[in-house]
Amino acid sequence: MKLLVMTDMEGSAGMINHDDWVVPGSRYYEEGKKLLTLETNAAIEGFAAGGATEFLVVDGHGYGGINHLLLDPRAQFMRGPYHGNYYSMLDASFDAIAWVGQHAKAGTPFAQMAHTGWFNVIDYRMNGVSVGEFGQLAMCGAFLGIRSIFGAGDEAFAKEASALIEGIETVAVKRGLMPGSGDEFGTEGYKERNNGAIHLHPELARTRIREGAERAARRFAENREQFALLRVEAPFRREIRYRSDGTKAAYTHRDEHPDSIIRLLGGKSLNADS
Repeated sequence: MKLLVMTDMEGSAGMINHDDWVVPGSRYYEEGKKLLTLETNAAIEGFAAGGATEFLVVDGHGYGGINHLLLDPRAQFMRGPYHGNYYSMLDASFDAIAWVGQHAKAGTPFAQMAHTGWFNVIDYRMNGVSVGEFGQLAMCGAFLGIRSIFGAGDEAFAKEASALIEGIETVAVKRGLMPGSGDEFGTEGYKERNNGAIHLHPELARTRIREGAERAARRFAENREQFALLRVEAPFRREIRYRSDGTKAAYTHRDEHPDSIIRLLGGKSLNADS
């Protein structure tokens, strides 16, 4: 069983806020990378116990979130630049996709550090379906017949993943405290409003991630159809609504591709307008 393990930083237990924990040069950035890497190792341990044999860990945090020197030696590690973007490394050799440290999509109530790409996005839609970073990769995987089987992050992300992928195994390691979408805020205000959360202790979070990853791998080995495969049908149309960032007014971007969601999300759209 070959897994692609996509990692992000904001969804890990112990990431207290954005500016102190997930940004290079901040007070706790290196500690944050360690927390994410240990959660990733816990997932790999669980997947291996459940029968997985090959792992590609992709560092999906924009600034970089994995300390590869601490990474489980069973895993291969991938960090850019890429021939495209994070979706370009997918191919039919992967059996399944998993996520560690994943946050919820932009505008999600009770989600810590929720965003899609960056905090200037209000909503991101593919063929009319609102998705975050998780949903975008899940759709690209489904386009190639690759199922999404596991996700760890905050409680709001776990609910988002379960709503999109029937049967996916999820683990919530913290829960956000702020109600509402925050659509009325500009970029900086939106980034600051969602820092509050109640966290599991990182050791307990890792225990639950290991257990959840093992369940996911065993279930997949028994019958992969326990994990729904999203229907993704061409043509592919994308609409992204952006909030004001203080220098640019709010605007909407639309583009499309006739037959490839991966090429669209990789920046190879054929038609675009704003």
